[in-house]
Amino acid sequence: MGLSCKSSLPSIYFSTIITICSLYAAQPIQPVFQQEFALSRPQAILFTTLMMPLGVAPLFYGYLLETFSAKFLVRGAILALGVLEIIFSMAGSYLSLILIRAIQGLMIPAILTSLMSYISYSSSRENVQHSIALYIAATIMGGFLGRFLSGLFTDLFGWRMFFFVLGILLLLAFFLLGCLERNVKLTYERPNMHQVALLLREGRFRWLYLAIFCIFFVFSALMNFLPFELKKINPAFREAGIGLLYLGYSMGILVSVNTRRIIGYFGNEPDAIMAGIGIFFLGTTIFFVENYQVMFIGMFVFCTGLFMAHSLLSGLVNKLSQDNKALANGVYISFYYMGGTLGSFLPGVFFEHLGWRVFLLSLLIMLVLALCFAGRLKHAVRLLPGPGVDQGLSKGA
Repeated sequence: MGLSCKSSLPSIYFSTIITICSLYAAQPIQPVFQQEFALSRPQAILFTTLMMPLGVAPLFYGYLLETFSAKFLVRGAILALGVLEIIFSMAGSYLSLILIRAIQGLMIPAILTSLMSYISYSSSRENVQHSIALYIAATIMGGFLGRFLSGLFTDLFGWRMFFFVLGILLLLAFFLLGCLERNVKLTYERPNMHQVALLLREGRFRWLYLAIFCIFFVFSALMNFLPFELKKINPAFREAGIGLLYLGYSMGILVSVNTRRIIGYFGNEPDAIMAGIGIFFLGTTIFFVENYQVMFIGMFVFCTGLFMAHSLLSGLVNKLSQDNKALANGVYISFYYMGGTLGSFLPGVFFEHLGWRVFLLSLLIMLVLALCFAGRLKHAVRLLPGPGVDQGLSKGA
């Protein structure tokens, strides 16, 4: 018999951290790839963009989770990701490196969808918001460590060493996840596109998904182009210094583990989400000041707003979904990564041709849209009938 959810949670959170490290490790050292392989800026950005899976990939893995156990899918994906990470650390050509990153990108949604759904189905309704918040805290820790340690290792040992270490840690995660329960199945029937359409017709889910799309679009854009802007401000910046800028992620961890207090303060999830987007907007405006020290402070504000909105939205989608939670999570992650994928290169047109300030202005427009969608979400939640919805969702609406 498998171990309990409580005893397997440390392995789940460790696996989440290492997976997110793998996703973002290349981001702060994209200028290094650009210089070493004589690449254009868009070519260098592909090292991160190709790790953002196709928008339909998380949904596809959501389907698989209806047939296979989360344990089978997540362990297989982590094993493949780890082996590919070790191969990546030894590859010598740009084409082979990019091909490996693209294949790795297909593993990421399998791992994240599996782990999020496993936590959701193994937690009681009263604790699911808190359990998902801890999962988000693990993704935040992975995002910071992946970027910071990648920059630090690059300065000390060269960029290949960190990717090799990541591969070893992913193989360790494969063995640790052997403690997961074998009998976790997520629903009784296989979902189809009709169910997806029904889900998107519901205003509460539609507006929630559109809000996270815009939010992660902005986050991905700023994170992807910030290293190039820092090098532009001062070409002498070392990669460790760029990685240290992401220390603002620590605010995200504080926010994620205090979601209950945040909801209690604002009275309901939608209002708290809108406040998070407002803080995110403020943090983005701080980056108009092209100074490392100011940007360092701005990252704390930026991350506070981002993860306040993200942790509350991801918890809310699990609270609102009664059936087919794997499908609801799959669509959520799908919109999340569609926003991230498009945000990682589309705003680059503004960055390349019109400069940093116009680039930031385009991101602020996306955040205004996110705020509008969150407002519609609040209205949709307020109109919900009582039985299937927590009273806390409509309190104060």
